[in-house]
Amino acid sequence: MNQTLNKTSQRSQWPRQLMAVPAAEVIAAAATLASQHRVEDVTLPQAGLALMQLRDSALNEAYYPGEIPLASARVILTSADGTQHEGAAQVMHDSATFARAVAVIDAALAANLPGSEVVAPLLNRGAALLAQQSVTRKKMLARTRVDFALLGTTDEEDGDE
Repeated sequence: MNQTLNKTSQRSQWPRQLMAVPAAEVIAAAATLASQHRVEDVTLPQAGLALMQLRDSALNEAYYPGEIPLASARVILTSADGTQHEGAAQVMHDSATFARAVAVIDAALAANLPGSEVVAPLLNRGAALLAQQSVTRKKMLARTRVDFALLGTTDEEDGDE
C-alpha cells in the first residue's frame, strides 16, 4: 500500500493531524526515521503545564482561564549526505517523547527526506479523523441553533390587555 502525502496538508497542520492518531504509531514512525538519519536535540524535549492566556473581547485585557499540558522539542536531522534539517514541535500533550517524535517527523517531511513516506498514512488518517470530527461538531451546532423569528409569530393574544 503506497500512500503519498496529501499536498493540501500544510506544515502548520502536521502536529494537529499527528495528535489525532495514536501516539504509539507516531513514535514508531519517528523511530523509523531516526534509524535512517542522525537526530540531535537542539533543546531537550520538555513536558509540563503552561498557563493559557486569552484576551477579553470587550476590554481587550489579558486573563488566564487555566493551565494546559504542553510538550515541546526542537531537533536537527542530519541526512546521509550530511545536510542538516531542523524540525520543532509544540503540542498540547503531556509527553516529551511524543513532542520529540513530532519534531523529528516535522524535519523529515519539511525536507522531504528519504523514509518520510512512512508518515504519509498517519497524516492522511489524522486529516480524515479531523474532518470527520469537524462534520460532527457542525451537526451538533446546527441542532442547537434557535430561530428567534418564530417567537413573535403566535396567533394567541396576550392576556395583559
